[in-house]
Amino acid sequence: MSKKRKKTKFNWRRALPVYIMLMPAVAYLIINNYIPMYGITIAFRKLDYKLGILKSPFNGLENFKFLFASGNLGPILRNTILYNIAFMVVGTVFPITVAILFNEIRCKLAKKFYQTTILMPYLMSMVIVSYLVFAFLSSDTGFINKSILEPLFHKSIPFYQEKKYWPFILVFVNQWKGIGFSMVLYLSALSSISPEYYEAAKIDGASKWQQIRYITLPSLKTMVITMTILNIAKICTSDFGLFYQIPKNSGPLYSVTQTIDTYVYNALMNQNNISMSSAASVFQALVGFVLVLLSNFIIRKINPDDAMF
Repeated sequence: MSKKRKKTKFNWRRALPVYIMLMPAVAYLIINNYIPMYGITIAFRKLDYKLGILKSPFNGLENFKFLFASGNLGPILRNTILYNIAFMVVGTVFPITVAILFNEIRCKLAKKFYQTTILMPYLMSMVIVSYLVFAFLSSDTGFINKSILEPLFHKSIPFYQEKKYWPFILVFVNQWKGIGFSMVLYLSALSSISPEYYEAAKIDGASKWQQIRYITLPSLKTMVITMTILNIAKICTSDFGLFYQIPKNSGPLYSVTQTIDTYVYNALMNQNNISMSSAASVFQALVGFVLVLLSNFIIRKINPDDAMF
């Protein structure tokens, strides 16, 4: 005879403190993420400040014509996508390499020192980073021109006028600033690998490179796929501070530094058209949403275990 299971009563006294602690996070999520969602309608309205958002007249897709009819969508979309692809590739290879090297450090003091040093740029404001970059690249007082090129009798380089250097500069600055955070994520994945795998590999005579190739890298596959999908979602967006503050919004560099975000900001400052900027944001969100679904669908077809959903 099967014993009837006793129904357990929900203990509100024990659960109440947990719900109380959860309330600030839920309130922040609702206020910051859900309530502003009605603002999406701005993209489809001719905003009138006197009437407000909800009473402003609808104008359909007129606000989206700014991006498609201006003739600049091609170059800025190309810049946005290509830079993000470069950030994804470089931002995967280097953080994994640094995380693996960092994981081999056995001295706790050295670990703390290197972790703080690598993570520090991520905590800096992009404004501070822009001044650091300017200190290196300035034509008049920059370290590269005054301390390296001039002593070598080489004429100074006007970095803020020469656009050919900036794809490399922006990729380098982005990686230098963000490598610490990415390294921490991959370190968390490395810490979950059982040491028994490495011990068995050593007994079998595997070299350090073979251990990395056949144990470490396959164990990071799920993390790499997850990070890639998340980055694909942002492929039509860009770090405004990186593309606006670092090049100092220099006009001669627009063809290689202007992305959708900076283009919309400059247009907003000139035209004061909030509806247009909202339309650009909706366009970016829709493209990111479709790309996430598409990339996850492809991954699910290849290997269902690696898909996010």
